[in-house]
Amino acid sequence: MPVIPEYRLDGKVAFLAGEGDGLTPTLAGALVEAGAKVFVMGPHQPVVEGGMLEAAKRGGHALGLFGDPADPVSLERALEALLPLWGRVDVLVNNCRAPFAKPFESVEAAEWDETIRRNLGSAYLLSHRIGREMLKQGGGRIINVISGLAERGMQNSTAFCASQGAVLQLTRSLALDWARRGVRVNAVGLGWMDDAESGDPEPQSDLLTRYIPLKRKAVPEDLAPLVVWLASDACAFTTGQPIYLDGGLMAHP
Repeated sequence: MPVIPEYRLDGKVAFLAGEGDGLTPTLAGALVEAGAKVFVMGPHQPVVEGGMLEAAKRGGHALGLFGDPADPVSLERALEALLPLWGRVDVLVNNCRAPFAKPFESVEAAEWDETIRRNLGSAYLLSHRIGREMLKQGGGRIINVISGLAERGMQNSTAFCASQGAVLQLTRSLALDWARRGVRVNAVGLGWMDDAESGDPEPQSDLLTRYIPLKRKAVPEDLAPLVVWLASDACAFTTGQPIYLDGGLMAHP
């Protein structure tokens, strides 16, 4: 991915927390290609290894640690590995977004709590702990990768939609809290994602894509340039904003 000079991340350190949704390797590769060092954390070993391997393929510097980003002990261990080596965190990419689908009347209290813990809890903990490092150093970028269901409801997905709406409000409110302290906080709202690494340029014919104005699902390569821009110094006057990467879905009434 060509990176224009204004979007370069040379000398910056990015903390990438991800679930097993296939986005972590592409995001790690894009961040190192832009010049950042990348630390990958995730609750599944293949997520961490995939991000580190992709960074290495692109000639970048990457570290990683297996652990739950919603667990304060695991996060502290990750920072204990990162900070002595690299000394700072300039960019936080929170891609912790665990789906959960079930009719609301059947959702058990433990399932509700776990959905909120994994989605909102990880966003809170990552922003709270890594944000303190950013405040100490005088600035940083926080990027929450959320679902477009933060603003649109969906049947049988009440718990997940509620968790995504909460992360969106965390994004907006935290942006106001830290606006004058050099920390920019934004979100990327995803629509339907393709599981493939690269998409078919021809319109897809499945039932979902007929509702998408651009007639295809997003692929990880659609997300990567936007994350790099949000992480860069070029994104100096954008904060508290959700940017929807959904092929036009949010334009529907």
